Amino acid sequence: MNTNKIIYWISTIVMCGVFAFSASMYFTKTEMVRGFFTSLGYPSYIVIPLAIAKVLGIIAILTKQSKMLMEWAYAGFLIDAVLALVAHQVAEDGGSMFSIVAIISLIISRVSYSRVYRA
Repeated sequence: MNTNKIIYWISTIVMCGVFAFSASMYFTKTEMVRGFFTSLGYPSYIVIPLAIAKVLGIIAILTKQSKMLMEWAYAGFLIDAVLALVAHQVAEDGGSMFSIVAIISLIISRVSYSRVYRA
């Protein structure tokens, strides 16, 4: 296995892990997360659909069945992570580290994917 492939899989697993953790929190602690969303000015009804979208995005990236779905998943994850970073910075709650890890691993995953699979 070459270095680019190792970098791709490590960064992809880290990225998917962050989003899977986030989705699991949304499913298991829905009321708490809804409270966070409301306090940050986001609508609380978006919590469960966002959790479902995260799970579907992880599946799209890991299975690589559709290049278009995979690109949409990367784009959605980037938008989600940037909005989460901004929200955590505004709230000053110390939760921005997960967003930073998600953004960095997402960028590394996408760039290394291009090098490994020549997409």
